[in-house]
Amino acid sequence: ELAEAVVAWFSVAAVLIGVMALSACSLQSTDPGQSQNYVAGDGSSVILPVDQRKPAPVLTGTDLNGNPVDTSEWKGSPGVINVWASWCSPCRAEAPELAAVHKRNPDVNFLGLDTRDTDAAARQFVKKYGIDYPNLPDPNGQLVLKFSGTLPPQAIPSTLLIDAKGRVAGRFLGAVTAEELEDALQQLAG
Repeated sequence: ELAEAVVAWFSVAAVLIGVMALSACSLQSTDPGQSQNYVAGDGSSVILPVDQRKPAPVLTGTDLNGNPVDTSEWKGSPGVINVWASWCSPCRAEAPELAAVHKRNPDVNFLGLDTRDTDAAARQFVKKYGIDYPNLPDPNGQLVLKFSGTLPPQAIPSTLLIDAKGRVAGRFLGAVTAEELEDALQQLAG
């Protein structure tokens, strides 16, 4: 009788552990400030050959400062789109790097996509790190999804490079350094 009880207890425990493990992998937060389903970047990067580049989706909206944004106006100049969130540690690490590259490259368009976040936390993040380029709120990831047919951002943070013809030309998965981003922008220009 004791052996049957122990076996039954272990069976129930195994089922509960399995259910907990499965549910942990599929948690989706209804609070955009939470970091469930966070996927960290692996540090990989790619610059696509010109013949493999696809048109970037046009992103429009109102940035965190209330100003209109329309990336269709970028044609003729390269662009950088950074996907970030205030709760993301690697995003905090790369924010000063992006701000520095932006200041040194006034001819390059920059845009932040603040995903799964709250406007208040995002505004505080932008102010803290001195980010003066536009940042569109993307609380449900709908703007990020527009890149699914090209070279999608698959981690937070991710940085996409847009060439002067409006095509997705490259991607960094994970935090990017100023040096890496500057090198990639030079490759696009060359």
